[in-house]
Amino acid sequence: MSRGGHTTVKDEAERRCIVTREAEPRRGLIRFVVAPDGLIVPDLAEKLPGRGFWVSADRAALEEAVKKNLFAKAARQPVTVPDGFVDLLEAGLADRVVHLISLARKAGQAVCGFEKVKSWLADGHAKVLLQASDGSERGKGKLWTPEGGRWFGHLTSSELGLAFGRESVIHGALSGGGLAKRVVEDANRLMGVRETIGGEGSTGKGKTTK
Repeated sequence: MSRGGHTTVKDEAERRCIVTREAEPRRGLIRFVVAPDGLIVPDLAEKLPGRGFWVSADRAALEEAVKKNLFAKAARQPVTVPDGFVDLLEAGLADRVVHLISLARKAGQAVCGFEKVKSWLADGHAKVLLQASDGSERGKGKLWTPEGGRWFGHLTSSELGLAFGRESVIHGALSGGGLAKRVVEDANRLMGVRETIGGEGSTGKGKTTK
């Protein structure tokens, strides 16, 4: 099993993490490039030109890369790592997940609200259950992970609200398709980077996934 609970596909592309020095499935890592001014830039869409450096989507690994100056060693040149680098990366990943969920909503592939989500779960339409990290555990416990699907709970109610064009959302669901796949992959990266504090996420810090 790979990071995030997926079964590894034999021919899946792998990249080597500059921290662990181990080859991993690409979707379990984050790509970085060096900008012309020497700044280390996360390439979350994996489309930026230039040689890429890969780090496991894990907060401890990212912090080690910064602490031990591993980006400069991998690039074989001086580089600049922004202050608060890992927190900035976390915020970027969260924004990306929110944006993808918003795209799914506009495409009719996502709903929010307890009753709508429950209906999608009951008829098998939902493939991914989304629940706010700062929502009531009692309320969230009344819904269930789709059979053969996924559950994700690392966005706050305000972040989920942004995705659905509302002030606050506790429950959401995605149907199957390419957008859901992209949400799951980037949500798994966010899961590894988002720091957990006491199991809750009132300020953007999430809880472990099921």
